[in-house]
Amino acid sequence: MSKEINNIAVFTSGGDAPGMNAAIRAVVRTSIYYNKKIYGIYRGYEGMIEGDIEELDARSVGNIIQRGGTILKSARSDEFRTKEGRQKACDHLKKKGIDALVAIGGDGTFTGLHNFYLEHKMPVICIPGTIDNDLPGTDFTIGYDTATNTVVDAVDKIRDTALSHNRLFFIEVMGRDSGYIAINSGIAGGAAAIIIPEDEMTIDQLVAKLDKGVESKKSSSLVVVAEGGKLGNALQIAEEVHKRFPYYDTKVTILGHLQRGGSPTYFDRVLASKMGVYAVEGIMAGKTDVMVGIQNGITVYNDFESTMVKNHEIEPEALRISKILSI
Repeated sequence: MSKEINNIAVFTSGGDAPGMNAAIRAVVRTSIYYNKKIYGIYRGYEGMIEGDIEELDARSVGNIIQRGGTILKSARSDEFRTKEGRQKACDHLKKKGIDALVAIGGDGTFTGLHNFYLEHKMPVICIPGTIDNDLPGTDFTIGYDTATNTVVDAVDKIRDTALSHNRLFFIEVMGRDSGYIAINSGIAGGAAAIIIPEDEMTIDQLVAKLDKGVESKKSSSLVVVAEGGKLGNALQIAEEVHKRFPYYDTKVTILGHLQRGGSPTYFDRVLASKMGVYAVEGIMAGKTDVMVGIQNGITVYNDFESTMVKNHEIEPEALRISKILSI
């Protein structure tokens, strides 16, 4: 029989994602609902090592559900990668009487949590918070919907100037290992081509596609590029295309961290709220070393191996549809 959980701590780690505050709020209020003490760890694993931990109450998380970023802040921690660092963190948690952890973050966060669990056997659970939507075991990660909407809004604005000046724009979006933001914002934004890590498009194929646009009297074109595409970044691709295809005035826009900011969409607020509740209830039910996920509307708990070893693959239909509509 698993030990009763009385004191839970929540923290955010890695890159921030819109909706993290909604998840924090849900974890805090669900813990209090079930008569558990809840603590916030500031600055992720770094704060855990330094003992930057405070008890929270329901009012501590008032008026944050609509805010981007994370009130608990986030930080990278090289020291937590070591056994000595993880031991320091464990010592601070024990001083506070904390007997379970809820982390909100991506693959690096889950990896750190998994190693901590193996060494110290404290119950741990991860909520997937990353704009890239690159974690298998859940249909969507917290922040992805907001980030994609931010990109679509930017694409719409860039299209206005592209049409005015007969320009070819290359728009680089986040997605080092995953093309989810690029493929869906590209479809929604009417891109002429979408370049993602999962696809094998060549420069010649891209030029041929753009050339067809010229033949059909397209006055402008937008190409959405995931930062991790096999052809290189947007600047490199634009330079290569311009050598072979001087028809357009070629421009590059790199959206960068703009995609991380802003108020979360209703979808991310609801997703984060559900996952926060399920994380606390999972911990109380004896789930540990798992990531919360929602697949086809059903709550699932994914173990480390199934989440970290596999990739969240792009739907083939999304690729097929993008190619049909980009003529």
